[in-house]
Amino acid sequence: MGSVDSDTHEKHIQAITDISRVITTEQPINEALQRIVLTTARALAYEVCSIWLVDDSVSPRRIRLKATQAVDPEYARPRSIGRVEGVAGFVATHNQTLRIRDVLKEPRFKEKELARKLGLVSMLSIPLQVRDEEIIGVMNAFTNEPHEFPPAEVNLVTAIANLTALAILNADLREGMQAAREELENRKVIERAKEVLARRRDLSGDQAFRWIQKRSMDSRKSMRQIAEAVILSEDV
Repeated sequence: MGSVDSDTHEKHIQAITDISRVITTEQPINEALQRIVLTTARALAYEVCSIWLVDDSVSPRRIRLKATQAVDPEYARPRSIGRVEGVAGFVATHNQTLRIRDVLKEPRFKEKELARKLGLVSMLSIPLQVRDEEIIGVMNAFTNEPHEFPPAEVNLVTAIANLTALAILNADLREGMQAAREELENRKVIERAKEVLARRRDLSGDQAFRWIQKRSMDSRKSMRQIAEAVILSEDV
């Protein structure tokens, strides 16, 4: 018994270590989330582990499946639910972890036919949140036999959920920084092109900008592409 507990403890520590490593590497967030659900499912012997994220781009907001290690195409297919629907909606809305012994008897669980097909029985659903920020999604885990999800296990999955939320936050920050760098570079290129046009065509700065803007609209190319062409012609 002690050996089993020791082996389980080592698997849990390894899972946290592996997931911590995921969030410190600059890989696409979709790949990171996929590795997280796979690692979690393996470490805790879950039949299905999935991550659902709140989509703020639509109104009313929805929660979309973003990652799962489930191989069944019916479960893995892209889908969404309303922000306040189902178990995931309740967890995201109330910032409350749910442990469900039998999903077929849970009124808030909406995918009972799918659960019957896959043999899903017990469910753990945990909110994804970084510190006091708004809930950005949920992590769901299912077993194929009745399971109580003891406190130590819930604490482990909560730690994984927190790391997942941090990985998503880091990815958003990287994307924001990259967008800012690209915007700065675009401005530099356009400013240089304006200088070329001002000298070559005797235009003011505003006139040169409108010239680039009009060529961009007429040619359906970006203003940076037009500016780069202007600079290239000057260099030639």
